Amino acid sequence: MTNDVLCRVALGRKYCDGEEGRKFKTLVIELVELLGVFNIGDYMPWLAWVNRFNGLNAKVDKVADEFNAFLEGVIEEHKEKKIDDKEEGAADFVDILLQVQKENKSGFKVEIDSIKATIMDMFAAGTDTTSTLLEWTVNELIKNPKTLRKLRDEVRQVTQGKSDVTEDDLEYMPYLRAVMKESLRLHSPVPLLPREAIKDTKVLGYDVTAGTQVLVCPWAISRDPTIWENPEEFQPERFMDSSVDYKGLHFELIPFGAGRRGCPGITFAKVVNELALARMLFHFELSLPNGAKAEDLDVIFPRTEAHLGRRGCPGSQFAVAVNELALANLVFNFNFVLPDRPNTKDLDIVESTGLAVHKKYPLVILATHCS
Repeated sequence: MTNDVLCRVALGRKYCDGEEGRKFKTLVIELVELLGVFNIGDYMPWLAWVNRFNGLNAKVDKVADEFNAFLEGVIEEHKEKKIDDKEEGAADFVDILLQVQKENKSGFKVEIDSIKATIMDMFAAGTDTTSTLLEWTVNELIKNPKTLRKLRDEVRQVTQGKSDVTEDDLEYMPYLRAVMKESLRLHSPVPLLPREAIKDTKVLGYDVTAGTQVLVCPWAISRDPTIWENPEEFQPERFMDSSVDYKGLHFELIPFGAGRRGCPGITFAKVVNELALARMLFHFELSLPNGAKAEDLDVIFPRTEAHLGRRGCPGSQFAVAVNELALANLVFNFNFVLPDRPNTKDLDIVESTGLAVHKKYPLVILATHCS
């Protein structure tokens, strides 16, 4: 869904049908996976040569060439398409960028490579993160049936007598906004925000010199028990009478970053996620397959036990390797099911690595049309 929305906005049409659609979807998945992959050269530049032997450089080159070829085709397609004055409202993002390049009023020359990079940024930052947030939100609603019922009642009350939910209806759904804020708090799509110190400063007694790469962790900030009451629990009500927002002015909630480097697509992501969720609840009843119940599961949130800084655990990588290997062997040798509740793994909240924090396993639910 998010891929289709971005394609319509940025490229003017959907790329989801046939062989072309399958290739493009695979390409986007490979792109976001590479953006989140561990690259030893980022941490120890003198070991960057390792990527020539572990296949990372080759995979990056392959995806870059394929994406470049795709974007070349998109730009050529738009150059051939003529938009007259009557159709100006139909211009998409690529049309606008090409128009800026043609008029050359920006004071600097806009290269084709810059246009490609801008389009690529939109897909890298907007597709995976948006769909990930929606998946986590539905996951939390299934786990918290009272919250699901309350939100569903609000959506259907606001849209009573209508055939669908519109963007104008979202203004009258405060609980929907609270649910999205709470989902962003618990499941920040991007767990680390890379920044660079622009001047010498001191943080918690540590000297940080200008030019130092700083990794801000909104995931940990949003679960800090000194800031949030019951931080591991999904409680949208905490935002009902609160002025705290995620637009970068309240540093306890910065899933989109803050300041001049904050995400420029906050409004777009907000509308897409709220409208998609509202329409899902308007048209469907959501439940787990095979009669599984949320309360049958023990849910454990991941915690930041390794900590950060010079006092961080020196054995964190060893611990991760041991635990992952042990778990992999258990899964490889045994089948695990709850008594009389098959397929209940679909409701866990195990997180996976990558540019965005995905669920480790896809969310599988049953959507039944409302009568």
